[in-house]
Amino acid sequence: MKTTITRLSVAITLSSLSWMSQAASEYSPNVGQALPNRVLFGDTHLHTAYSTDAGMLGNRLGPAAAYRFAMGEEVTSSTGVKAKLARPLDFLVVADHAENLGFPVQLAQGNAKLLGNAFGQKMIEFVKAKQFAEAFAYWRSQRMAGTDPTAGLGLEKDAWDQLTTLADQYNQPGRFTALIGFEWTSAPGGRNLHRNVIFRDDKSKAGSITPFSTYDSPDPEQLWQWMADYEAKSGGKVLAIPHNGNLSNGLMFDDVTLTTQKPLDKAYAERRARWEPVVEVTQMKGTGETHPLLSPNDEFANFELLDKAALAGPVPTTPEMYPREYARAALERGLAYEAKLGANPFKFGMIGSTDSHTSLATSEENNFFGKVTPVEPSPRPERFNELITGRMPNAPAVIQQAMWKASASGLAAVWARENTREAIWDALARKEVYATTGTRLEVRVFAGTDFTAADLTRADWVANGYAKGVPMGGDLQVNAQSQAPSLLIKASRSADGANLDRIQVIKGWLDSQGQTQEKVYDVAWSGARQPGKDGKLPPVGNTVDVKNASYSNSIGAPELETYWQDPAFKAGEKAFYYVRVLEIPTPRWTVYDAKVFGTTLPDEAPTAIQDRAYTSPVWVNSL
Repeated sequence: MKTTITRLSVAITLSSLSWMSQAASEYSPNVGQALPNRVLFGDTHLHTAYSTDAGMLGNRLGPAAAYRFAMGEEVTSSTGVKAKLARPLDFLVVADHAENLGFPVQLAQGNAKLLGNAFGQKMIEFVKAKQFAEAFAYWRSQRMAGTDPTAGLGLEKDAWDQLTTLADQYNQPGRFTALIGFEWTSAPGGRNLHRNVIFRDDKSKAGSITPFSTYDSPDPEQLWQWMADYEAKSGGKVLAIPHNGNLSNGLMFDDVTLTTQKPLDKAYAERRARWEPVVEVTQMKGTGETHPLLSPNDEFANFELLDKAALAGPVPTTPEMYPREYARAALERGLAYEAKLGANPFKFGMIGSTDSHTSLATSEENNFFGKVTPVEPSPRPERFNELITGRMPNAPAVIQQAMWKASASGLAAVWARENTREAIWDALARKEVYATTGTRLEVRVFAGTDFTAADLTRADWVANGYAKGVPMGGDLQVNAQSQAPSLLIKASRSADGANLDRIQVIKGWLDSQGQTQEKVYDVAWSGARQPGKDGKLPPVGNTVDVKNASYSNSIGAPELETYWQDPAFKAGEKAFYYVRVLEIPTPRWTVYDAKVFGTTLPDEAPTAIQDRAYTSPVWVNSL
């Protein structure tokens, strides 16, 4: 009997296994699923002591500390203040300046290669005499003259080897991603043409080169050629992210090439769109979405602006420069270029990042460690009054903008399937990304011509969105028989963040006369508000308590969603749509500072801020 039972049991088990092998591959809906199903938040623009304009100004924290901080660890800042994020970031790019990369660290270590170099010897003398300001000014004079004072010493290659080694060391696929990158810091005449260069690759490929710097060339076209050469030689992948067009005196999105001053042609447009798929639209040095003079009917256009001058140039910014500085106007002009050239040079998605030079990726209003080490949290007057622009001697007051105007911003949000270098880089390349001004609100958008309101409530609304439409960053094809484009939009606040005020759709298009147009639509909002006779939605309210640096989520909504169809689309028109989501007002970082340190706010300083998100556009192409 015992033997019989054993044989029977084996038979049942084998039969069950046979049945299971047939059913398993057909049951789980996630097998083979590749749709992006999570949003990851990170910073693609952080500087450490390896950047000369950070290390020479007191930053003592290297990349290791930057990674540990981004991963959620408590660190001590260069000024001795303990710092920690409320929640870890998902990814980080240490994007130290390519120009004299690693020099402050090498100088502090007494690198032997500097001893035989006249510039190195002079800098060592400055440091021994504790004349740090003089040392920085001397280096900066060489830098602005375009002269590499350490040429031929191989210092940048040494530093790059260290940076790429650390990036690989801290990269933990599935938990935390350390992408390899650097900043190319072109600033002709002090005008900002900076780009962050980000690799998809590990050290085996990215470590094989030395970063391209403006000592090699200040022309972005030469940077693109260097990137093309890198890909051809290594088999790797790389992209560039421009930032701070608002500090470029109209150069960032110019109508002519930088060196030859020739009008943009199709080849230029294709190359720029290829190598620069996204733009950093918000960071500490201001928000570059739009400007009140460009968008006079946009009541939220006057947001965290630094619009008086270039970063380090003496020339004031004038209104005629704005269309070539701000993202929305560039996106609109891109439609006109596409109609004329057959290619769009300004077809970019949008992200945010910090541009912090403290090694601390802080974008929260109540945890803002400032632009550079001298303005880290303290009651010192420099915290508010140090100049961002107009720092040169005898600079006119009109171009001087103080640190209290700096933004506690921003973050890059990417839609990905997994937290890896490859998935994050691919999201940037396909533009399925969005910018936030520092908070972690979640936004998802699909555009199509076959959506209905019922698609918004489907359990599989994401899979259906990809099947019937395109996500942010995509191209929507329409024809004469198509319905007007429609959008499915869902937004939610972060778990520990502020409620939402409204969702807006920004449309840009090319009219029948070839003129660029724009319109802002309020498409979903909290409460029982209704638009007035002027079409404007009443403000959501303001619960900010300035004295106590607090606010209440008694207004607004934790989530908003909507189906919206363009009521004015005309067949054949070129257009784009992007979504802007506004939070309710919360205390600005300057208000938190005033409470903590007892400092007095500047009279002009706002006491509240409406943080927001900007999604990458969807472009409509008529067949």
